[in-house]
Amino acid sequence: MEVLKRWKSDWSYPTTLLCIYGFFSTVKPLEPFLTPYLTGPDKNLTTEQVNNQIFPVWTYSYLGVLVPVFLLTDWLRYKPVVVFQGVMLFVTTALMRWTASVPAMQVMQFFYGVVTASEVAYFSYIYSVVDLKRYRKATSYSRSVQLLGFTIGSVLGQLIVSFNLMSYNNMVIFTLVLTAIALFTSCFLPMPQRSMFFHRKHPREAQSVEGVKGTVEAEQRSGSLDEMRGENVQKVETKDAEEDEGESDGAKSCSQVILQLWRDFRQCYSSRQLLYWSLWWAMATCGYNQTVNYVQVLWEHIEPSQNFSIYNGGVEATSNLLSAATAYGIGFTDVRWEQWGELALGGFSGLGAAALFLMTFTGNIWVCYSSYVVFKCLYMLLITIAMYQIAADLSMERYALVFGANNFGALALQTIITSVVVDSRGLGLTIIPQFTIYSSYFAAISVVFLVRGLFTCWRQQRNNREERPADKRDSLKSEEHKF
Repeated sequence: MEVLKRWKSDWSYPTTLLCIYGFFSTVKPLEPFLTPYLTGPDKNLTTEQVNNQIFPVWTYSYLGVLVPVFLLTDWLRYKPVVVFQGVMLFVTTALMRWTASVPAMQVMQFFYGVVTASEVAYFSYIYSVVDLKRYRKATSYSRSVQLLGFTIGSVLGQLIVSFNLMSYNNMVIFTLVLTAIALFTSCFLPMPQRSMFFHRKHPREAQSVEGVKGTVEAEQRSGSLDEMRGENVQKVETKDAEEDEGESDGAKSCSQVILQLWRDFRQCYSSRQLLYWSLWWAMATCGYNQTVNYVQVLWEHIEPSQNFSIYNGGVEATSNLLSAATAYGIGFTDVRWEQWGELALGGFSGLGAAALFLMTFTGNIWVCYSSYVVFKCLYMLLITIAMYQIAADLSMERYALVFGANNFGALALQTIITSVVVDSRGLGLTIIPQFTIYSSYFAAISVVFLVRGLFTCWRQQRNNREERPADKRDSLKSEEHKF
């Protein structure tokens, strides 16, 4: 019992529970085969219904609930939203199994948008229950276990489909069991006592405690016992009042928090370098999300699942592992990204656009699969660099704000593209014209950042040339001064 109590008070206890939740909530063997499942005999929906009526609902739902969920997550101190995410994921999976109409699938996509928006609670929870010195390890564990869950789910789904071990409907039931385990685990997470914005620790608490200690020591040295007792009572009362004030100040009102967020937002984006990196982040993430969301429809168009033994799960698993290796390897490179970063963004985005064009116009499913893996690895490489560059000079609170703002910008762009290009109430384009637009979109990003990167390099070289004569003049002056 004593060992269990010590473990519960240690940072490894909430980290372990969060990792268990993250793993079981991401093992989804059906996800790489969602389009074949919806368009197959189990649901009997058409590709047009899935592409133009069902999938767009996720984007609209995600955008609509992102800001309220972000504020509620911090106000409720993370755990309730993590549990809520588990409930919504269970409901989403149940709807997928026991309903079949287009409106029901649209409701399912709405709930899945809520699940996606609630991920902010998963990624923020750990920072409120572990010490600052444990942030890197805890973040590494919680993110890695999610990637592991996605990979195992994809491999498991591929094995089930390739060897015909169970039907798609039974795969959903299996996923429902895994989701129930995740939901059960989330209920045992410790409740955090603070959060980043609404329930921050008031700095005067620590100061008041130190002040009382110093005063007590000084009075003890003076030897005046009666005065010391009276003063101690007064100091303790003052300390309690300050703690109460600190608690009320810590639980700030929504208007105060929003005002503070707006000030931080303006100060963060006043940096040009951060602004350019964030601009790429939002634009590229928008295109990446659109590609990943609709790539199964493209695969189904190139090689229908009724005529071919599909390998969507294997491709997703391979792309996840190679993306993780790429993102990990970037940590060992020694490159001046502040100088060469924008050129890298433009060049690699161009390669991603080429991979997308190849995916769009090839008739070979294996070429399409390979191009998708290349595209995903390139995006993960660049987003890792962008996240590192942005986080380098920001506090945890401001990084969370910039992270949320960039993703909101990406989602807003994605909503515009979805409503105009994909939605049946807009242009309602088929899958090949859609991917032609996505490819051209990345080509445009590439041109913008290549031009910007070349300009940055030219300006840097010009500044270096101007500094050299100035340095020579200074050295000559110092020599003359000696003589």
